[in-house]
Amino acid sequence: MKTTALKSLAAGITMLAATTAWAQYPDRPITMIVPFPPGGVTDTVARPIADALGKELGQSVVVENKAGAGGAIGTGEAARAKPDGYTIMLMLSSISILPEADKILGRKAAYETTDFKPIARITADPTVLVVPAKSPWSTVDEFVEAARKAPGELNYGSSGIYGSMHVPMAMLEKDAEIKMTHVPYTGAGPAVAALLGGQVDAISTGPSSILQHIKAGTVRPLAHWGDKPLNALPDVPGLSEAGYDVKFVQWSGIFAPKDVPADVIERLRDAARKVANDPEIQKKVLAAGSPIDYMDADEFQAYWDADDAVLRKAVQDIGKVE
Repeated sequence: MKTTALKSLAAGITMLAATTAWAQYPDRPITMIVPFPPGGVTDTVARPIADALGKELGQSVVVENKAGAGGAIGTGEAARAKPDGYTIMLMLSSISILPEADKILGRKAAYETTDFKPIARITADPTVLVVPAKSPWSTVDEFVEAARKAPGELNYGSSGIYGSMHVPMAMLEKDAEIKMTHVPYTGAGPAVAALLGGQVDAISTGPSSILQHIKAGTVRPLAHWGDKPLNALPDVPGLSEAGYDVKFVQWSGIFAPKDVPADVIERLRDAARKVANDPEIQKKVLAAGSPIDYMDADEFQAYWDADDAVLRKAVQDIGKVE
């Protein structure tokens, strides 16, 4: 009887401790690392999500842009953060690309995907092939033909080597048997600025970071890397429609360091679920160019595992890039 009573008491204490931790977290502001500069797809999604999470959690969620190395610097910092739930991250699908790229380049990875626990997928959009409005190309076939006739003369900007703007273009190059010059920048924002300024001929980027410029008529979308119409750009054809066998989804998700306590993860999951299903937040994120395509942690983990295998294979196909 005494043993049973002690076990019951211990269980009660454990439950009380978990409940208390839930009630106490968070008791100060939370940092959301965005591993890219302001203005890119990650940043435009992160800011309304962070603001809404802060209201749901009762503490500010402050976005900190930690740019560099195609996202590896900020992601590595998030991986090494104290696992207390006060540092989280909003990152793109390139979270799977960068460690594989480090292996190919023979350097120590800034992080491993196993350093993180997924909280929620927020958006999932195919990237869009965009050129300046003044360019001579109106279709992807015209663009590809121009690249085929002048190998290496056309260039494209990206958020960094092996990043989520580089890989889809490299996939197109391989499938279309063309050669272009890759110009890496520190993030999507600078790459978009380079396109607008005429420094590069094209980019592949998420709709949210380019939609306002498409609407303004300063850039022209030629195609996208999806297999169904885009909500934000329903008239833009998919590359598969033009006969190119390439697909690439630039999704965004919220992550926490792997050793964050389970009760804190549940608190974050609960808040993310409410935010993602809030019609007002959905409108704000859609206005930025990407509809919310929410997945809770378990479903997101399974999706991430499958996508991880595809993206690592794509990087292996690209090979070593200096």
